[in-house]
Amino acid sequence: MWSLIKIPRKFRHSYLFFLPLTFFNLGSYSQEIINTDTHRLEKVADGVYFAVGTGNIYTMSNALIIERESDVVIVDSHITPAAGRALLDSIQSVTEKPVTTLINSHFHYDHSNGTPAFGNDIEIIGHEVTYQKLTTDPENEHTFQSSLIRFNNTISRLRSELDNSSNNDEREQLQRELEYWQRHVEAQSEIVFTPPTQTLRDKMTLYRGGREIQLHYFGRAHTGGDLAIYLPEEKIVFTGDMMLGGISYMGDGYVAEWADTLQGLKGLDIELILPGHGPSFTDKERISLVQDYYTSLTEEVRRLKNLGYSADEAAARADLRQHEALGINQLGANQEAVQRMYDIWNGNIQ
Repeated sequence: MWSLIKIPRKFRHSYLFFLPLTFFNLGSYSQEIINTDTHRLEKVADGVYFAVGTGNIYTMSNALIIERESDVVIVDSHITPAAGRALLDSIQSVTEKPVTTLINSHFHYDHSNGTPAFGNDIEIIGHEVTYQKLTTDPENEHTFQSSLIRFNNTISRLRSELDNSSNNDEREQLQRELEYWQRHVEAQSEIVFTPPTQTLRDKMTLYRGGREIQLHYFGRAHTGGDLAIYLPEEKIVFTGDMMLGGISYMGDGYVAEWADTLQGLKGLDIELILPGHGPSFTDKERISLVQDYYTSLTEEVRRLKNLGYSADEAAARADLRQHEALGINQLGANQEAVQRMYDIWNGNIQ
């Protein structure tokens, strides 16, 4: 399923904990495809495009383009201003209408750090938590800082491999990869953390030119402020990272609440789900499978904690092999997720 996205051979950078979608029967959805140098735009409805990076510039996350009568709404801006500009350039292949509104699905750097590319006049809409996170020391936010370390470590490793390689073909490949990640790290110098200019707590509806766009907050999940962007007439929802095709990154999440939050998503009349990472899918049963996993993880980790095990021990011992449909076939759970669950239960995180 990932062959559509050209990622360098050594790419191992997503901080997200999700599984290869080859495990899953996600369902098919017929659409027109518009290819640009940097994006694959899937036309999922009239004037609605699901934007997936081609790999020629590092976007890391998906975006949504919603055309209205006289303007365009974008959901998520990618990981850097350079990636955001590439998205704006790609939009020109489907419409010349101005982009007036940007919606943040959540605050994470790979979805919001491209915002400066959209200029100072754009309206930015996000949840109250997204505003709080992007105005409270965002440069030291742990997922962003971890990404900087990983990208720099990758550059160091590639330089070392290049120095130690005597094979010309391999050296050419390593040089291309090194330049790719160097361009990305250089692009980070443009980042200016940009919070929403308008916030919501539970729900907001945008109407213009016959297009209805609903923004729903169903509760805490991947972060404390995840939004589902829903087009009721088209029966399409963009879920950011609260619902991927598999298990999302849980290091900023609220695993014990996640299943209940996804119940709200199931209350929408949906025919197509557009996640923040990975391909679109129609199989709504994925929601139930993921809900069951988060519930099982909560119960299993709580059981191990009550038996006196540390977070590290619980992460190693957790038995979730009943979720084979999600590709889980061995003992263990994500250590960062388990540690966060302990911290929440111990009152260290609100």
